Amino acid sequence: MKNKATELTFKYFKEDLPAGLVVFLVALPLCLGIALASGAPLFSGIIAGIVGGIVVALASGSNVSVTGPAAGLTVIVLNGINDLGNYNFFLLAVVLAGILQIALGYLKAGVIGYYFPSSVIKGMLAAIGIILILKQAPIAVGYVKGLATPYHIMSIVISSISIAIILIWDLPFIKKFAISKWVPGALIAVIVGTGINEFMGNYNPALQLVDTQLVKLPVANSIGQFAQQFTFPDIAGFLQPNVYILAVTIAIIASLESLLSTEAGDKLDPQKRITPTNRELKAQGLGNVISGLIGGLPVTAVIVRTSANVNAGAKTKLSAIIHGVFLLISVILLASILNKIPLACLAAVLLVVGYKLAKVSLFKQMYKLGWEQFIPFIITVVAIQFSDLLKGIALGMIVAIFYILRANFRRDYLIHHDKQKEGGAITIQLTEHVTFLNKGSLAIKLFEIENGTHVVIDGTNAHYIDLDILEIIYNFKNTATEKNITLELVNVPAFKGGFGH
Repeated sequence: MKNKATELTFKYFKEDLPAGLVVFLVALPLCLGIALASGAPLFSGIIAGIVGGIVVALASGSNVSVTGPAAGLTVIVLNGINDLGNYNFFLLAVVLAGILQIALGYLKAGVIGYYFPSSVIKGMLAAIGIILILKQAPIAVGYVKGLATPYHIMSIVISSISIAIILIWDLPFIKKFAISKWVPGALIAVIVGTGINEFMGNYNPALQLVDTQLVKLPVANSIGQFAQQFTFPDIAGFLQPNVYILAVTIAIIASLESLLSTEAGDKLDPQKRITPTNRELKAQGLGNVISGLIGGLPVTAVIVRTSANVNAGAKTKLSAIIHGVFLLISVILLASILNKIPLACLAAVLLVVGYKLAKVSLFKQMYKLGWEQFIPFIITVVAIQFSDLLKGIALGMIVAIFYILRANFRRDYLIHHDKQKEGGAITIQLTEHVTFLNKGSLAIKLFEIENGTHVVIDGTNAHYIDLDILEIIYNFKNTATEKNITLELVNVPAFKGGFGH
């Protein structure tokens, strides 16, 4: 008779196996496409997917989150590789970023994701979407440096058909069919695009895409050859200051994206299980250390694959592990088949991803929320386009903090005018917390009060009044008689400090 643990494992395997297959089908074109967009070897995207699927899933406390190469890091990776001029130096930065993430996990920094305004996060994602569109558009039309024409008609045909398939596959009436749950539109697009190109090879070879317009994964004929495909960090990179800067950038952005994606995954989880955030940082760090050591891209938890995992009925992390195993098998056994995939297909997948990240409705939505949300959002988007991800986020944060401070500057006290009383009366109602941020605002307001006014400062609702605020109030009290102002203090504590004039 089977014991309970065995029965549970079998049950989860039956439910998580098909979910893992679905995630694999979603992940395969994305792993290749993200590597392409990052200017990295295509094999590096597969490595990151395998490490994220197997290593991170085993170490993570999340039940439904899926880890792999992320579109959110493409800009950092592309700029990092270009700036360092050496992919092996870049791999060292990935390893160091992973070590930093593990350290953040032990320092219990898993709460950092809660301190980034949603306007800045949405701005970051929209900016990434715009960059993806700008970077992938030339590939979608078949542009290859050195070719006589700036486009290739078959690339345009294949990318257009691929985009149409992906968009149609997302329509509500298609979602009613069971096949849409098991087979992602991106996979259909890749199969159709590859079939069109192969057909053209037989029908009209002049129209067939050239090798530089196709996926180019190394093909191994033995275990030894497969092992030789991996690349490793160059320790000479320890002498490059830019390696450390890039490592910190990757660690911050990868940690933030992972925490946000994991939180979103927890919300999607039908059982509403909560992922331990500090453990997640350690797991992501371990994944980046291993991925960097063997030639892979940096990894994060990714919401696209996570949502596909949940929608496919995943119950445990076993589905993520299974998807990693499928990726490993595919690169060992199917590399020669994968090399027939047109880059235009992958570009089409990423163009759709980019559009979903930066769709017009998002900009309209942020505008309707008001300037306090829209300005940090749009500044983050624009700043990332003209600098880099970290600087753009930093600028967006500064603007968001400005609006937060301005809101606090205005809202920690309320002013009521009573025109019925002779000479007029003003009641200044202090709210729950009155801090030094309101010092300048309150001082100006008290200075502007006209002679002969009756003023009531009411601290009944205040749980905390900063010493700086008390100093302003009692300074005003000392000078009020000179302006024939009658001051009444209600539940305002005595000020025991000295007065500065």
